[in-house]
Amino acid sequence: MMPRACAYHILVKSEKLCLELKEKLAKGADFNKLAKQHSTCPSKRRGGDLGEFNQGDMVKPFDDVVFKKPLFEVHGPVKTQFGYHLIKTVYRN
Repeated sequence: MMPRACAYHILVKSEKLCLELKEKLAKGADFNKLAKQHSTCPSKRRGGDLGEFNQGDMVKPFDDVVFKKPLFEVHGPVKTQFGYHLIKTVYRN
């Protein structure tokens, strides 16, 4: 069976902004609110919620974080062809 996961992310154009948002999150800012305010992905309407997806559905750098890094931590900046991501995985099987 294909591994599945659920993750939230914030996608921005610059590494600088990505790092600034990560710092705000470290100080207790709300991930969903920051996603709604700053993310360039359509998922921002859902607070960055990408829903459930299969391993291999996302680009490799994104996939590697979701399926290999610890859950509930904010990882990034993760650079892809879309920009810079902050990624929080909430579950995987």
